[in-house]
Amino acid sequence: MAEVKLMKGNEVIAEAAIRCGADGYFGYPITPQSEVMETLMAKKPWETTGMVVLQAESEVASINMVYGGAATGKKILTSSSSPGVSLMQEGLTYIAGAELPCLIVDVMRGGPGLGTIQPSQSDYFQAVKGGGHGDYHLIVLAPATVQEMNDFVGLGFDLAFKYRNPAMILADGATGQMMEKVELSEQQPRWSEQKVKETNGDWALTGKTKNRERNIITSLELEASRQEDFNIKLQKKYRAIEENEVRYEEYMTEDAEYIFVAYGTCARICKKSIQEARKEGIKVGLIRPITLYPFPTKIIAKFADKVKSFMAIEMSAGQMVEDVRLAVNGKVDVNFYGRMGGVIPTPEEIVDEFKKTI
Repeated sequence: MAEVKLMKGNEVIAEAAIRCGADGYFGYPITPQSEVMETLMAKKPWETTGMVVLQAESEVASINMVYGGAATGKKILTSSSSPGVSLMQEGLTYIAGAELPCLIVDVMRGGPGLGTIQPSQSDYFQAVKGGGHGDYHLIVLAPATVQEMNDFVGLGFDLAFKYRNPAMILADGATGQMMEKVELSEQQPRWSEQKVKETNGDWALTGKTKNRERNIITSLELEASRQEDFNIKLQKKYRAIEENEVRYEEYMTEDAEYIFVAYGTCARICKKSIQEARKEGIKVGLIRPITLYPFPTKIIAKFADKVKSFMAIEMSAGQMVEDVRLAVNGKVDVNFYGRMGGVIPTPEEIVDEFKKTI
């Protein structure tokens, strides 16, 4: 029988990492995600599963430890919040350039700079467009519930290894701090050396012996034409991800004349806004992107042929709205409502702002 607990979102990330057989966590404390590492330290998985848990001296150090661990073909993750993830960008682009699977958790807070410890969604550009240099993408999952915080750890690792690409869980301070009932995953064993080899083929670092040649993991290629060939290979991989891994939720879209687009905490709030708007006879529905990359462009484009307008709702100055506008491609108006700096919009103010557009 499945184990069900009342847990905080950040705590669930830690629990799910242990239960999915993660090999290592390297991180650095920062509000509002510090409970991830605190929970791991309290549970001491090194005594039960052998999972390594280490507080690094900085976020720069932790992402480079992730790089090293991921190069061995193991399940490695880190977590941080917005300013900390900014410090990880150089390491993340190296990891993407080396085609290494790993999982990064970003529990967003308000910015720019050190900003506030309150929840925000202003890391969308950084996560989805590639916060480091070069033409690369992370696979980005956006949970809206504590249950999804649990589920997306396993899913994130699965996608990371399927495509040899770093994956990110992009949550926010509200999802990380809220408590909900969650059905925990079953405990999985850590991969054996044979399982690592079966999963990864021959690319992982396993050491050099007289019967085994060493592998080299790098993101460096000094010859321009060979670097271009590698980038073409990466772009083919991203097209495959875009074709096969789009995830989204529809809510009350069957008869909708207007569509809200929102993710994470804002999507939860929008469901209540939609209920209130429908009491007034305004037929609104919701598309909730679950994967921010790959973005559900096709489904939004499909609704652009049916509805009168869209509204993107975000806890930012307007970031995801750009991808909504690209998907709609000028067919109908795409409006925007956002709150910034850690302020969470209410269902009522969303309805009020929406009514100004119709």
